[in-house]
Amino acid sequence: MVSMNKLTNEKRCQVIASLVEGNSIRATVRMTRVAKNTITKLLAEVGAACWEYQDKVLRNLNCNRIQCDEIWSFCYSKQKNVPSDKQAEFGYGDVWTWTAMDAHTKLVPCWLVGLRDADYAYEFMHNLALRVSNRIQLTTHGHKVYLDAVDDAFAGEIDYAMLVKIYGAEQPNDTKFSPPSCVGTQQVAIVGDPNRCHVFTSFIERQNLTMRMCMRRFTRLTNAFSKKIENLQATISLHFMYYNFCRIHQSLRITPAMAASVSGHLWEISEIVDLFESN
Repeated sequence: MVSMNKLTNEKRCQVIASLVEGNSIRATVRMTRVAKNTITKLLAEVGAACWEYQDKVLRNLNCNRIQCDEIWSFCYSKQKNVPSDKQAEFGYGDVWTWTAMDAHTKLVPCWLVGLRDADYAYEFMHNLALRVSNRIQLTTHGHKVYLDAVDDAFAGEIDYAMLVKIYGAEQPNDTKFSPPSCVGTQQVAIVGDPNRCHVFTSFIERQNLTMRMCMRRFTRLTNAFSKKIENLQATISLHFMYYNFCRIHQSLRITPAMAASVSGHLWEISEIVDLFESN
């Protein structure tokens, strides 16, 4: 097995390429012959570099329509199995990742790993407000914590609507993991004059699938999960670096960063490694 201080740039690229395509750390060990602890350390350091770079460059964005959502995962253990001495500690049990997406360029300008409560909603919306340069139309689902958070972050200078989903009653013969069927939606204008033709969350919900397919830690009904919250945060930062800058979007034929004029070229994974080395 190869240790961290002996990794070549080529080997680092192989490890990162494996991780961003949805492989687990143990699968990456088998594929690259790099030690598990070395991969974990590389992930943490590369993830930090990706977060720092995107936090710096994803600013002053000319976005028009933004969709937001939260995606569930868990860390350390399922919430019901968290030890009593860890019950109130963040990073144990349920973890939610707040995400935003530009509906036109498919760029993900910001995300936040936290809980699904009002405090994190405030932080997430203020982060989003700092990244856009013009008035936007925002669409979220009906999670009530968005209401005050959006109002506080944008001070009314926004066109905001909620898409409230209406679910049918649970059927007694439904399988354990099947949610109730969505039988309809209701568009609710909250602030400004949102265009009802664009009040939907399809793009950000499709991004949820992309996250589950490209990050092994988000895969449902498996033993793949994060043991430490820091590793989850690093994985998400690396994922969005790859998604925004390296991966050609099928509907755009370019990367989201190129579509948003944040980058002028298609990034290679070696450039992500260069970010890590420059730090």
